[in-house]
Amino acid sequence: MDTAAVPPSTDLVFRDATAADVDALVELVESAYRGDSSRAGWTTEADLLEGQRTDPEGVRAVIEAPGSRLLTVERDGRPVACCQLERRDGHAYFGMFAVRPGLQGAGLGKAVIAEAERQARTAWGAREMHMTVITAREDLIAWYERRGYRRTGRTSPFPYGDERFGIPLRPDLAFELLVKELD
Repeated sequence: MDTAAVPPSTDLVFRDATAADVDALVELVESAYRGDSSRAGWTTEADLLEGQRTDPEGVRAVIEAPGSRLLTVERDGRPVACCQLERRDGHAYFGMFAVRPGLQGAGLGKAVIAEAERQARTAWGAREMHMTVITAREDLIAWYERRGYRRTGRTSPFPYGDERFGIPLRPDLAFELLVKELD
């Protein structure tokens, strides 16, 4: 069983995901956001959405898309976190961020986002990191704000009716764009 103790970053391996990682990463993302297992951490969306957060096709698409990476973080050969990085015009997009629920709240997420920002800046010359967060996730937005992200007020609708992204449990879901300067 996972514990909240996070090893020093030297015990973590950061690498790009491969097709062989798809099933393990789907399980990781699902465990962090959906169902009862997600309630062990604080990133759960179980009160907002049912159904899947992602699927093998979605994870594979991120891994295979040009200008896209799925950064995988392992401890003892097992994925404990991941995030999507996508190269866009002058900025990088950050998404599909997941930390194993039993490891949340101990600094692993901070280490992952810092490494993602470093890689986007050094590998791609990205000047900004963009992400979208469900507006109802005020606790998560506050966490990103403490990491230097700012709310833009620019929102986009939740894809109601597309069960690939989950089954909404309320009618007011939307995404807000958050941005951080990487200089």
